[in-house]
Amino acid sequence: MINLQSVSVLADGLAAAWGRFPRDRFVEQALAGLDGLELKARVTHVATALHDALPLPYPEAAELVRECVRSGPRLDMWSGWPATEHTAGRGLDHLHEAMDTLAVLTPHATGEFAVRPYLERYRDDALKIMYGWAESPDEHLRRLASEGSRPRLPWAGRVGWLMTPGPTLPLLDRLRDDPSEYVRRSVANHVNDLAKDHPEAAIRLLARWRSDGGSHVEKVLRHAVRGLLRSGHPEALTLVGATPGSGAVEGLVLEADTVPVGGKLGFTVTVTAGAAGPVLLKYAVRRTGSRRVFHLGQREAAGPGDTFTVRKSHSFRPVTTRDEPPGARELDVIVNGRVAATIPFTLVAATDFLS
Repeated sequence: MINLQSVSVLADGLAAAWGRFPRDRFVEQALAGLDGLELKARVTHVATALHDALPLPYPEAAELVRECVRSGPRLDMWSGWPATEHTAGRGLDHLHEAMDTLAVLTPHATGEFAVRPYLERYRDDALKIMYGWAESPDEHLRRLASEGSRPRLPWAGRVGWLMTPGPTLPLLDRLRDDPSEYVRRSVANHVNDLAKDHPEAAIRLLARWRSDGGSHVEKVLRHAVRGLLRSGHPEALTLVGATPGSGAVEGLVLEADTVPVGGKLGFTVTVTAGAAGPVLLKYAVRRTGSRRVFHLGQREAAGPGDTFTVRKSHSFRPVTTRDEPPGARELDVIVNGRVAATIPFTLVAATDFLS
């Protein structure tokens, strides 16, 4: 998606904003060597070409980028992302001009990655600007306030002080019941990040939000606590109404105890509730040095003794982000945070399975 078309849209916008912009040279340089690069490397490559094509003091270059957004062809994520990357690299000595530029760009191409260097260098001043973004009528800018300050924002550089609970809570309090689901999901993801390092602080925050009330508090809470539920955190289970450790597996049956790489493990589990309320079901696939937990389902028990049967098919299709070597495995079924049943199986090479 970072290609001739996206580069040309950005080039046309900048040429419209500045008659002296070397459009053709920028396009040529941006495309040279682009093939073979992966996504973020492509973004950086185009941003470098943009830097070379705008040999102006940063405040002037930033104004041209903002004018490109206001009056040029409409940017999208792919044409605008290199402009946010340019802002991240070029504007570090000009906080306000850079943050103004990200505010203009982010409705078209999110500035969540580009804002991180400013949070690193200017902590309080940058955060104050983001507090203002949280009051914006533009949902994209409100979302940037939450997303850009996430403690563990995927693909983004870590900002050490964001890893501690506290500094971003005013942002989250302001946005937790935002009218936009786009914003609320970012808030929930932000709290889920927080919970990975400070689970008790995250639970206290969510409990306070529930006490304060709001139109969307339960949905935000559910999404925010998902990581803690996956790990079986007792207070998180209690927060969603489940009884920690309650429930039993009455039966766990595999469709086959040998599965080829690329195939699927089918299984059926029968669970009996130990108490009224939510019964949260997870399963884990284990091998030496690895344990991955997945969602299996949720049921609502009217009382102890209620029984549920769930069927599931787990894929072992090879993916680039995960290696699945053949060998012994174990399947755990987890009921309300407790491993309630375990059964072994074997993953084999597809050629061995066929033979």
